[in-house]
Amino acid sequence: MSTPSVEPVPLPAKRRLAQLAMLAFAVAITLGAYANVGLAIDGQVPSGMLTYGLSLGGFMLAAYLVLAKFAPWADPLILPLVTLINGLGLVMIYRLELGAGGKGGVSANTQLLWTAVGVVVFSVTLIVLRDHRALQRLTYTAGAAGLLLLVSPLIPFLGVEINGARIWIGIPGVGQLQPAELAKLALIVFFAGYLVAKRDVLALAGRRLLFIDLPRARDLGPILITWGLSLGVLILQKDLGSSLLIFGTFIAMLYIATQRTSWVLIGILLFVGGAILAGTIFDHVYARFEVFLNPADPVLFERELGGSAQLMQGLFGLSQGGILGTGLGQGHPGLIPLAFSDFIFAAIGEELGLTGLMALLMVYALLVERGLRTSIAARDPFTKLLAGGLSFLLAWQVFIIVGGVTNLIPLTGLVTPFMSQGGSALLSNWILIALLVRMSDAARRPAPQAIQDEGMTQVFQR
Repeated sequence: MSTPSVEPVPLPAKRRLAQLAMLAFAVAITLGAYANVGLAIDGQVPSGMLTYGLSLGGFMLAAYLVLAKFAPWADPLILPLVTLINGLGLVMIYRLELGAGGKGGVSANTQLLWTAVGVVVFSVTLIVLRDHRALQRLTYTAGAAGLLLLVSPLIPFLGVEINGARIWIGIPGVGQLQPAELAKLALIVFFAGYLVAKRDVLALAGRRLLFIDLPRARDLGPILITWGLSLGVLILQKDLGSSLLIFGTFIAMLYIATQRTSWVLIGILLFVGGAILAGTIFDHVYARFEVFLNPADPVLFERELGGSAQLMQGLFGLSQGGILGTGLGQGHPGLIPLAFSDFIFAAIGEELGLTGLMALLMVYALLVERGLRTSIAARDPFTKLLAGGLSFLLAWQVFIIVGGVTNLIPLTGLVTPFMSQGGSALLSNWILIALLVRMSDAARRPAPQAIQDEGMTQVFQR
């Protein structure tokens, strides 16, 4: 009797069909919100709704096909969650564009184009990067690239200063790009590779103070260097957001690598102390804290640059929205300066209310949870650190934005991931999702022996 041949186990078809259904549901929610805006403002469904829906649905279908082909075992929830957030951001930008009459630089078509480019970048990343562990060999190259991107706006004739901050570079024919968005990804790759190599040394304990084992003084070099880098970004580029984002992510990854709470406490003390020192010495840093402490001050409200008008208008909008919101297209989010960019979260809060904001934050939380689940399921330390760092970066960015808009912390100038208008942030976040999908596929893929055993079981069942 001949031994039956082992057939390959089919791709997880049920999981992919469920993912396709969730993608269709996310696009349907987006189109429903799009129609709601048109009915509220013009009394009719927008004439371009079919084109808009086919475009968004086509982009996400392309992303789905690439994912099903090159990362079939990836978490099926990640792409639908991102589609929903990205789609709702497009709807709010379209609503703000109608309210502004096409003025003020807000453009839903431009954001839809950037979404298409983001999907292309997502697809290319999955196709080219078949094994994310290859990034570990580029640890120091990624670190050098991240630093170069981070300081590039300071280069004469390349950097562009807007609203007092020098965080953009000008590219002819494209406009202004924010290199820090790509720099943060490169630096996280560097942090992951470095901490994998040095975690045993960094985990060694020195003296014990109260209930905390402090690290050895000789091991403080990495955290001090990262602290100095974040302060340099804060002082030279006037970019509190990137400074807080980079340093906070490094501390979180350091904790994941060593499991020592002392590193977190040291990091908090260093950043708070550095921020207070910078606020004492530099006027532009002090102005941020001044607005944070006294946003209702009439003098600060009337200040043309660095005042509290934007913050107060955002708080007024959130107050007007209340629990259930005014309804899409029925509020006045256009009164908030840069509502399509820095303050899109406040604009959403005015029209969808606290209920809508909580639902949105739950979607973000679920996306972060899937990333952390990938980190837990990973089989090697580099993947654990990289997936954990990218997930924390996403969660940390949302916290910083929400905290700034609600005046829980000083304003930072960061944008809401996948929602705010802007090409640099959208592209970098799609790359982030591609990396998470690639690592999720590796973490969830059964071992070769398990696949062979399952194939034999299917043969004998027949």
